[in-house]
Amino acid sequence: MTTDTAPRGTSGRPPVLYLSHGAPPLADDATWTRELGAWGTDLDKPAAVLMVSAHWELAPIAVSATSGDVPLLYDFWGFPQHYYEVTYDAPGAPALARSVAQLLAGAGEQLHQDPARGLDHGAYVPLKEMFPEADVPVLQLSMPTLDPQRLFALGQRLAPLRDENVLIVGSGFTTHNLSWFNPSAGPDAAPPTPSSEFDHWAAEAVGRGDVDAVLDFLAKAPAAREAHPRTEHWAPLYVALGAAAASGTLDADTVDSVIDGFWFGLSKRSWQFS
Repeated sequence: MTTDTAPRGTSGRPPVLYLSHGAPPLADDATWTRELGAWGTDLDKPAAVLMVSAHWELAPIAVSATSGDVPLLYDFWGFPQHYYEVTYDAPGAPALARSVAQLLAGAGEQLHQDPARGLDHGAYVPLKEMFPEADVPVLQLSMPTLDPQRLFALGQRLAPLRDENVLIVGSGFTTHNLSWFNPSAGPDAAPPTPSSEFDHWAAEAVGRGDVDAVLDFLAKAPAAREAHPRTEHWAPLYVALGAAAASGTLDADTVDSVIDGFWFGLSKRSWQFS
C-alpha cells in the first residue's frame, strides 16, 4: 500500500495500541473522551488503522468492508435511540486489505472479505474520539480464535504493516465482568476488589513486557476468571503484543500505560507499545 513517509518518532513506525473501548455511553463520559482525544492528538496521523475488536470473532479470518465509507454495526441493544444514530464515515482501506492478505498468505492462510461487515462499537466508539475527522482509512480484522498463542502469532505476522504506517489497534477491556456494571453507582464509583486486583497485576505484567504471563493470565493473574468470565475482551491484547514484540523489545522503556482508572467498576487501562 502507499505509505506516508513522515517521521513517526525514533522508530520511524507508528506504535501498536491496546485500548479499553467502553460501551456507546463512553461518548458521554467527559474524562474518558478527553483522554482518548488527547491520545489521538499525540499520535502522528497514520496511513490507515487496522482494528482488532473483541466483538468480531470469525474463522476463517476476515476483514470488513473496504469500498466507500465503512458502515457501522450497532451491535448492542437496550440503549437510547441516539446511540443508534451515531455516524463515523471513515473511508475503507482496500490497499491495507491487500497487504494483510499478502502477509497471511505467506503463513498459508487465506483472508476472506465481508463487504457488508461494518465497524462494530469496539472499533468506532474509540476511533470517533481519537480521530474525530474520520479521515483515516479503517479496516477491521476478525479474531479467528481466542487461543493466546495463535493470536500472538497473528500479531507477529501483521507487524510489517507498521512499516507501511499502519496503526495496529487491539480493542477490548482490561477487566470485563458486566455483573459489576452498576449504573446507579455512577461511572466513578470504587471498583470491586477483583477488578482492582486484576488491573494492578495487568499494569505490572504488561508494563514489564512479560508476554508469557499475559498469555497465561488465567493461571497467573489474581481474579482472572472474575475479571474475564470469557476472554474475548482480553484477547485483542495478544495481537497487539505480537505485533509489538515482532518489531523490538517489550519492556518498561517501550510500554506506556496511557489511560488508567475505572468506569462503572471496569478497568479502562490502555497501553501504547513503541
